[in-house]
Amino acid sequence: MTDMLLGQALIEEATKKSGLIWVRGEGHARALWHVWHEGAAHIVGDGPGEQPLPQLVNGGTAEITVRSKDKGGRLIVWTAAVSELEPHSEAWESAVAELKGKRLNAPDAEQMTERWARECRVLRLEPKDAITEHPEGSGAAAPLPTTATTRLPVPAALPRLLLKRKKRHG
Repeated sequence: MTDMLLGQALIEEATKKSGLIWVRGEGHARALWHVWHEGAAHIVGDGPGEQPLPQLVNGGTAEITVRSKDKGGRLIVWTAAVSELEPHSEAWESAVAELKGKRLNAPDAEQMTERWARECRVLRLEPKDAITEHPEGSGAAAPLPTTATTRLPVPAALPRLLLKRKKRHG
């Protein structure tokens, strides 16, 4: 009983203090912003201009990895029961009031909650249990596919040009 209470307290404190949590549904894990409210993490997404949610299913489970806010390392991993909140229900209104305060750079701050009700999903991730032993390895995963590219290679003559400039000014 004491171990269970300590595990719940650790989950709550670590998750509250972390700005991001890594959430793995049925696919890849994603870093998501969240709020801790009434004993669970709440996230909003899957709508235009909002964070994509990683294949989370109402009634399913998700694996949550909480990182240290100062060092960025993995603190705790916990399993969550996923439930989708019905728009404009009492639980949805309560969670959205907290989420709205944490949403940064929203293009439509005045109509944001109505847009969330129409176009997004608000999920409650309620802790089921804590995994106190970390799996082997770093936990790093291959990057998700993207259209973003890196810059082209540095032209071959650039290092010589930079060295000449240093010598002139030196």
